Amino acid sequence: RSPHKIMTTRRMGLPLVALWLVLTPAAAFAPPTTGTRRSPQSSLHMVLEKPVEKKIPKIEQLKIDSDYLVHPLYEQLATDEMGISKDAYQILKYHGSYMQSNREVRGKKDYQFMLRLKQPAGELPPDLYRLLDDLSRDCGQGDLRATTRQCFQMHGIRKGNLKHVIASIMNSGSSTVGACGDVSRNVMCTPAPFKNAAYDAAREWSKVFAELFRPMTNAFDGIWLDGRAPAQPVKWAAEVAKYNIDAAMTYDNGRGIIVKDAVEPIYADRYLPRKFKIGVTVVGDNSLDIYTNDIGCVVVTDPNGQVEGFNVMVGGGMGRTHNKANTFARAADHLGFVPLQDAMELMKAIVATQRDHGNRQVRANARMKYLVHTLGIDNFRKLVESYFGKPVEPWRPIDEFKYNDWMGWWEQGDGKLFYGQHVENGRVKDEGDFRLKSAMRALVDTYNVDTIISPTQSLIFYNINPEDKDGVDTILREHGVLPLEQVDPLNRLAMACPALPLCGLAQTEAERIMPSYLERIRAVLNQMNLSDEEILIRMTGCPNGCARPYMAELAFVGDGPKSYQVWLGGSPVLTRTAYPFMAKMDVDDLEKTLEPILAMFIEQRQQFEYFGDFCNRVGPNAIEAYSSTYVLGSVKATA
Repeated sequence: RSPHKIMTTRRMGLPLVALWLVLTPAAAFAPPTTGTRRSPQSSLHMVLEKPVEKKIPKIEQLKIDSDYLVHPLYEQLATDEMGISKDAYQILKYHGSYMQSNREVRGKKDYQFMLRLKQPAGELPPDLYRLLDDLSRDCGQGDLRATTRQCFQMHGIRKGNLKHVIASIMNSGSSTVGACGDVSRNVMCTPAPFKNAAYDAAREWSKVFAELFRPMTNAFDGIWLDGRAPAQPVKWAAEVAKYNIDAAMTYDNGRGIIVKDAVEPIYADRYLPRKFKIGVTVVGDNSLDIYTNDIGCVVVTDPNGQVEGFNVMVGGGMGRTHNKANTFARAADHLGFVPLQDAMELMKAIVATQRDHGNRQVRANARMKYLVHTLGIDNFRKLVESYFGKPVEPWRPIDEFKYNDWMGWWEQGDGKLFYGQHVENGRVKDEGDFRLKSAMRALVDTYNVDTIISPTQSLIFYNINPEDKDGVDTILREHGVLPLEQVDPLNRLAMACPALPLCGLAQTEAERIMPSYLERIRAVLNQMNLSDEEILIRMTGCPNGCARPYMAELAFVGDGPKSYQVWLGGSPVLTRTAYPFMAKMDVDDLEKTLEPILAMFIEQRQQFEYFGDFCNRVGPNAIEAYSSTYVLGSVKATA
């Protein structure tokens, strides 16, 4: 299957690469682990000439000069200024923090810091939540925000408190290392905590990959802990210690994966060209937007349920820039299958491929998706194989993906339960009668519940004893948290990024306006007798795609003050990108924009066809033509 990709028909011709196919004897490759070969083409060895840079870009030179992510951050943190310099800010990202200011407050900028945790597989132990609850109250703005990459963010931290907050988190056995920056970010995983071989492997290998690609510099302990080791080791590292990850990381097969660098054997002193995202799931479960990752791994099991390895996809990514056609959202391509014993080495080979051949000259084109797009998946595979040392096996046939957010009550498979709690746009707060933040603290203090942050910015409480089910429900209701059956399906499926007032990239609103947009869309659906229709809707305040809008059936992407691009046609199971339908839709024009599309959907949909599939099938030209002659109020579905 070749996932649909929007605006990727033109080869970009990146200036960094020159390409040859060189015939190499098949014997040059070590035999595949299974003893089988892909095809005669596997003897083609890809040679990609490394670029000769005329001038090192400023951001790349900054990484070199930072001495492995130390300077000038170390010096800037010691000043009496409320903020830090632009160069220090770039280095701070690798430590998990962004400097922000409230854009709605005029006058001198009142700098504060957002801190993002690293939580592989989204796991949040009870002691860590207690700590974050206290820190956000004492040193932040009082709330926490669940992100679309399964970790918590804390906003409103002052510079003088930043060291205390980060040190507290590090000493608790957690981390913020690599939550931002040009490294492997938080490794995502299906959030469903089922207890079986496939789901167990997905969670475990998410942690393996998180450890495998962690930055090795001592800058983090040096800056935040004054050179001391954390009071507790990183929890997830201890859970996967049996894999001897450091030995696997530094193993050198002699094919260029490992660089001659005493500090960073994989990243070197320039780290990666851009951020790098990895996700892991099981066959059939696309609860995490697996196709949006630089690398997506799907656990493959044998007929007896034993894990054999991973199907691996590459080249997904959401970020783009308005009015620049050479930037685009892209769904990942299928690379192939890797046996479990070779998984870490293949992952290293893919990362090394991006490290050496990603576009460091043009940062807007630095993500690996552009390298995959430029080479094509077959040539990219050959390039990876030249690092890997053997052919990548063909993609294993698997069942089609489905989407499930895992909300509500479920049996884990080990006699215990888990409960998925919808969180509106990921904001965990106490506001009026709605006191979710306090409810979480009560659950943790009463039942010591473990939590997983879901890819849809919601929460999953797990390892709950069946006899505690009613007590969990009671705590949530007493704190004004609605039961799932009272949540509108549109809200349950929707996501929005934080945007204004703190995000420096936001062009307009997202999180704060999304609830009213959903209310208005619900009113249109009810008016047209489509009240049972469930549409996956997403919104961002800029084109960077943090809420993964380009995978949604219907998306609004901020393109100016009080205006949005409208995107249509994403898959309801999140396996293809949408297409841009309209630019500069005024916030007041939502109803008259959406009604003609829904009217055409009523009249021309196929049996059981989802809204996103319909929009993808008919295309933007047909929808535009229909909308141009449509008379508002003239079409309703049969009641």
